[in-house]
Amino acid sequence: MDLHARRADSFGAQAEAYAEHRPDYPVAAIRWALEPLGTDERLDVLDLAAGTGKLTAGLCAEGHRVTAVEPNEQMLSELVRRVHGVRALPGHAEHIPVPDQTVDAVFVGTAFHWFDQEKALPEIARVLRPGGVLAAMWVEPVTDVEWVRDLERLSATSVESDRHDPVSITAHPSFAPEERTTFPHTHHRDSPEAAIAWINTHSRMIVIDEQERAAINDKMLAYLRERPETSNGPFDVPLRAEVFRMVRVSE
Repeated sequence: MDLHARRADSFGAQAEAYAEHRPDYPVAAIRWALEPLGTDERLDVLDLAAGTGKLTAGLCAEGHRVTAVEPNEQMLSELVRRVHGVRALPGHAEHIPVPDQTVDAVFVGTAFHWFDQEKALPEIARVLRPGGVLAAMWVEPVTDVEWVRDLERLSATSVESDRHDPVSITAHPSFAPEERTTFPHTHHRDSPEAAIAWINTHSRMIVIDEQERAAINDKMLAYLRERPETSNGPFDVPLRAEVFRMVRVSE
């Protein structure tokens, strides 16, 4: 298995920690993604590569009928345990297990970079109703804040960063040109240890050996304990949600 595939498949072993420590998604981003549908009514929404349900939960809270599709059995089990009332199915972006033209929107939370776009975009187009929306979101730290930028630098490993900003989404004849925007967000952490637990759920940390991981964690912990923003009590990590949307056109 090459490194990209190994990283894409690495999250299952950390499913519980992923559910516990990854940030959620801003409600404003979800609502912006759905604006082209022109309605506040309950919609049929697919959360693709849903992981442990961080975005699924936000879609459910907005009142939509949600189907979650996730390839990793451990991640999907964690989703079912934590998010109730959701239809949850095993499946891949390149082979989505739902019928043609049965959903109003397909959401992808911090996962589109793992897809084979040549295969995934036609599949997403297949399941969307005409006028439906493909929305891809990424939530990343705001690295123009000094302490966040330094923490990102200290968390670098022997494999490349898994930050994906900006991401290129391939143009496809089934979709109108993409639109994109950003939303401010925060990730509440109770302690430096909780911040490190979040960082350890990223693939660049999961796939390295224990010795390297321990050394990086020690550096991050020492840094967070000495910074005034993070040394005492709870703190918020500033995040930015980047959101893409593409409308399914009639053929």
